[in-house]
Amino acid sequence: MNIKDIQNLIKFVAKSGAQEVKLEMEDIKITIKTGPDSQQIETTGFVQQLAPVQVSEPAPVAPATSVPAAQAETQETAEADDNLITIKSPIIGTFYRKSAPEKPPFVEVGDTVKEGDVLCVIEAMKLFNEIESEVSGTIVKILIDDASPVEFDQPLFVINPS
Repeated sequence: MNIKDIQNLIKFVAKSGAQEVKLEMEDIKITIKTGPDSQQIETTGFVQQLAPVQVSEPAPVAPATSVPAAQAETQETAEADDNLITIKSPIIGTFYRKSAPEKPPFVEVGDTVKEGDVLCVIEAMKLFNEIESEVSGTIVKILIDDASPVEFDQPLFVINPS
């Protein structure tokens, strides 16, 4: 892991809104802490040793109420029809609807899926994690755009179980 990878990791964590991220590899241990009172990075390792670095959070691009309003609207829609199941992100990362740019998406709205079918992949730390359906049913809604960052427990899909 070089300094550019560490800088990219710092930017990713700052954008994700996570309070603390710890990464341990063979020869390096990184802890990134963000928050209103302590924003610093601690990195130690056999190969490299870096001093704590101050992290400033990027200025919000859109008003803060737009994202929660969209999530609240999604939750209200899901609550209106109690039989719908919401599939949520188990990790922080980047959401991808297809395995490669030239491949077709895993699922589309209206597709029928079985329990265990791959719905999407989420890239986290250069690892692609397949997100599988928890239930059998029909895809009612895809809540995230391709190549968008997602947070832990963020709704991704709405499925009508069958």
